[in-house]
Amino acid sequence: MNVKVGVVQESPVFFDKAKTLEKLEKLCTSYAAQGCELLVFPESFIPGYPRGFTFGARVGSRTKEGRKLYTEYYNNSIELEGSDLKRLEGISKENSIYLVVGITEKEAKSGSLYCSMLYISPRSGLLGVHRKIKPTGTERIIWKEAAGESLTSFQTQIGKLGGLICWENYMPLARMAMYSKGVEIYIAPTADSREEWTATMRHIALEGRCFVLGCNQYFTKSMYPERFRQLLEGEPENLCRGGSIIVSPLGKVITGPLYDEAGVLVADLDLDEVSGSKLDFDVIGHYSRDDIFELKVHGQPEMRKE
Repeated sequence: MNVKVGVVQESPVFFDKAKTLEKLEKLCTSYAAQGCELLVFPESFIPGYPRGFTFGARVGSRTKEGRKLYTEYYNNSIELEGSDLKRLEGISKENSIYLVVGITEKEAKSGSLYCSMLYISPRSGLLGVHRKIKPTGTERIIWKEAAGESLTSFQTQIGKLGGLICWENYMPLARMAMYSKGVEIYIAPTADSREEWTATMRHIALEGRCFVLGCNQYFTKSMYPERFRQLLEGEPENLCRGGSIIVSPLGKVITGPLYDEAGVLVADLDLDEVSGSKLDFDVIGHYSRDDIFELKVHGQPEMRKE
């Protein structure tokens, strides 16, 4: 089976949920018309990855201005029980395209936020959510940790989908939790634009014997609204170079990495390559040693079918 996919390396309209949703819709309409069946958006594309922000937090103190900034970020984040999800489901259905969208998600009935990845089907709407189980470094100021129930995967008409966000991909047991579900298209939205990230994406493809879609944003300091630029003293103009990439199950780069510009990587994936790649290595099959090792993941759901 062949699947045409697109990996979106774009910037959001920062801290503006409504305008970012408009931009997302235009991209979906354009690339669905080109035959894409799956479109992937970067980590926290809505309302934006707050690179360089401290939210006024230091060890032992927080500022009034930082709390105000957090409130604005919170108000522009996505609540799954609200109209924003219906908008995304409508975009998916109208364009007959699967969406994987990085968002900052409001937890219902609380003030907490998650760094989340939504899986949306044109047939079934929201399939489910992966929430980051370990925000990195000072991300922990703004994003809450999720638990095992967030290690989701989905059997869809375009293959078995799953993945992890950014540096979760450096957690070997988290990767194994995804491989154990037989993921064929592994999706890795990130904010990491280092050249070393390419090696990580190729390693995961080889290790998991799956296609890997690494998706990052391209973002410069001038893309921030002017009122936020004063918060970024000392930061370079080119805040995030991108580096989006698509890799085959044998670790070969299909397209990318894309650096220093916005764009969309498009590729046709032949899912039969996943089966063929397991001739000599299958991390959950003939190359596993279940008589020696045991992986126990608390709360991980079974693969869901749409």
